[in-house]
Amino acid sequence: MPKTFYVTTPIYYVNDLPHLGHAYTTVAADVLARFKRLKGLQVFFLTGTDEHGLKVEKAARERKQDPQALADEVVARFKRLWDRLNISYTDFIRTTEPRHTAAAQLLISTVRDKGDIYLGDYQDWYCTPCETFLTETNLVNGNCPDCSRPVEKLKEKSYFFRLSKYQDRLREHIEANPGFIQPESRRREVLNFISQGLRDLSISRASFSWGIPVPWDESHVIYVWFDALANYLTGVGFAQDDSRFNEFWPASVHIIGKDILRFHAIYWPSFLLSAGIALPRKIAAHGWWTVEGKKMSKSLGNVVDPEQLADKYGVDALRYFLLREVPFGQDGDFSHKAMMNRVNSDLANDLGNLCHRVIAMVERYFQGTLPQPQADQERDQRLMDAWQQSLTEFEREMEELNFSLALTSMWRFVSACNKYLEEEAPWSLAQKDPQGARLPTVLYHACEAVRLIALSLSPFMPESTAKIWKQLGIREEPACTSLDEARRWGGLKPGIHVKKGPAIFPRYEE
Repeated sequence: MPKTFYVTTPIYYVNDLPHLGHAYTTVAADVLARFKRLKGLQVFFLTGTDEHGLKVEKAARERKQDPQALADEVVARFKRLWDRLNISYTDFIRTTEPRHTAAAQLLISTVRDKGDIYLGDYQDWYCTPCETFLTETNLVNGNCPDCSRPVEKLKEKSYFFRLSKYQDRLREHIEANPGFIQPESRRREVLNFISQGLRDLSISRASFSWGIPVPWDESHVIYVWFDALANYLTGVGFAQDDSRFNEFWPASVHIIGKDILRFHAIYWPSFLLSAGIALPRKIAAHGWWTVEGKKMSKSLGNVVDPEQLADKYGVDALRYFLLREVPFGQDGDFSHKAMMNRVNSDLANDLGNLCHRVIAMVERYFQGTLPQPQADQERDQRLMDAWQQSLTEFEREMEELNFSLALTSMWRFVSACNKYLEEEAPWSLAQKDPQGARLPTVLYHACEAVRLIALSLSPFMPESTAKIWKQLGIREEPACTSLDEARRWGGLKPGIHVKKGPAIFPRYEE
């Protein structure tokens, strides 16, 4: 079993401000990183910003700004949002940093030394917003097939990467490793693209200067995608720290949006094959978010600001919603009604109510001191068995990045706990037999169930689960323990003092 885990987000382009799509990818990576830490792995979690290219140069010119100043301004917004959303990244990489320049130049020089780069004439259509070269057949009604915006004809000298040389090796790798591209629909999409034939790729530009110079010809800058993809190497020490690089590379998973699948699943592995560097183990592409059935766009005025959502509903509620509402890999639709329903139904009614009433009953019937359980009965054992089943399913789905299904398995146990309380009716036991053995046993098991639920959910909702543990009288936070603790029922020590606080998941009223 590997002892390290390396997860990345894409690096986000600084010609735009952070939006819901950025938050979705980054929260997913953060949840996975936190889960792997709970599993005892040494995790390296990389995110950052892509700051070069014609788009940034043009945007800065329009704003009468230096490109670096524009990048600095937008980077601050990204970092502020990640702090707000409790993103536990290990490193934040910027492509304007000297360490990245060194890594990108080493990578392109290594590829050149393999004979895979040559100088040629480039003439084709170019989409500036997507930083993508396109053939005539790629265009849709004369526009970019991805963003539907106009393209321009370019003709200039360019260095080319022999992408066609790696067509067969790449296809063989994808076919031999079914988990390399996830989900299966994206894997088929990539194989279909390869089957149409790969053309050599232009990897430099001479018509603008905002980029990393080609090391052997400084009249050219490195094509932004070659530059950007190299960040995954830079982050773990490529060209800087061999011991760290050898410890964490290859990446365990690149989490990306489906719109940049081709760059990550075709160009990137081909660059690595050429350079003799191991390929990442997995590329996981998620879907897009619409807003009430419509694509997010500035012109429609429906771009969702994740910071405003966090202010309105709470950070953990937003994190939960993003990964519960839509199966990872599929497209999703955001609406305030859907968000409100999740907050009120799943969090306030199911989990929040369970925590509140269990702790309240310990306060009421045992003055806040967790009682010692007595002899277990069949219902207690059924509750423990239900936990083991939910935990097994939860871990299995998390390993496959099926976040929504993992949460479903945990909510199945939340329902089992609420059913257990209804059947045992501790409020009735307190009236009929307040000194009997059954009441302390039921409330002990209910508190233990709440502890274990919070531990498992801590990657999704770190602040809220820490509050639950605090109300249970546990001094440390769930993130400071191990998922091994969740496999052992009975870890909650009788005699500790519980104390309910404000509602952890308040209901949201329109």
